[in-house]
This record gives sequence, structure tokens and C-alpha cells, in this order.
Amino acid sequence: PQALVSHRRRVGPHVCFPGSSSGCCPGWMLSPGSGKCTLPLCSFGCGGGSCIAPNLCMCPDGEQGITCPEPPGTCGEYGCHLSCNHGGCQEVARVCPVGFLMAETANGVRCTDIDECQSAACEGTCVNTEGGFACECGAGRELSADRRSCRDMDECQATPCQHRCENSVGSYRCSCRPGYHLHGNRHSCV
Repeated sequence: PQALVSHRRRVGPHVCFPGSSSGCCPGWMLSPGSGKCTLPLCSFGCGGGSCIAPNLCMCPDGEQGITCPEPPGTCGEYGCHLSCNHGGCQEVARVCPVGFLMAETANGVRCTDIDECQSAACEGTCVNTEGGFACECGAGRELSADRRSCRDMDECQATPCQHRCENSVGSYRCSCRPGYHLHGNRHSCV
């Protein structure tokens, strides 16, 4: 199983290409260097281990699981509860993964997803994801290399017209050579 996980991490069905939906599939986040979705998210933290796939930790003892057991007396990577000590309570430090914030809920203090779309500068539509966000552009436009701004998609590169194609912002128009006229389908020449 370990070899399978490292192989999937390298080629990755989790890498979402432009044209599907921009941003990462659930359980993955962008690698800062490559801009590809290759970093797995482990919501409960891996303690002394490492996150090798969404919610799958490789622990120092060689075991795999949703989280790794902590040595006695230590506080977990992503969450220690209030420890009560002979009637006096003392709060211990908590850390949440990137893209999550500590919040008081009915079930106690938990790491909750931050809605980055409140502050993200997307030119198109912002979609909040678990631990991050993704920008999407409307029809006829595509995401630029910065993954935030939109640019016009040149539909003429897909050669939709029989003779001539003129690209325009968000669309295109077909035309014909002299001696031909445009068919009613707006793409063929007669």
C-alpha cells in the first residue's frame, strides 16, 4: 500500500487541470513551488508523523492511520483540550493547519475552515475550498498563470470555423473567403 500511495502522489489523480475546475480536489492543497495540488491535508494532524494522503498519516512506528498516537505527556500537533489539574484548569497551546482557524463550537474548540473568499482577490468567481480557495472564470475566459486573474480564451485555436475565424472577448466569429457565403450554422462556408 505504501508504494501505491507514493506513486499516486507523484503522478496524482488529485491534480486538477484547468478546464475541469480550478483549484484542488477535496483533501489536497496547492504546493507553493509548483502551483499543483500535491500537498495532502490531514484534518486531525499527524503528531510526530507525516501526512502522506488526505487524512492518512505515516507514524514514526511505521503504522498508518487518520492520526498518530502521541507520546504520554505531550500535546497533539493540532489540538489539545483544556487540561484540568486538581480543580484548576490551564489552557494548553493549540495549532490549526494552514487555512483553518480555531473556533468555539457546541462541541468545544475546533479547527474550522477559513473562508478565504472574504479577502481573496479573484478577478472571476471565488470558490472556498477546505483549507484554501480557487478562482474561476466565466465562459470564454480562462485562468491566468497567477491563478487569480482571468484572460480571454482564444476560441479560434480550436479551429471552429471552416475558413476564417475572428476571436473576440468571450466569443468568436466565422467568415468566408471571397466567392463563398456563411452557412446558416454560422461555421461552414457554401
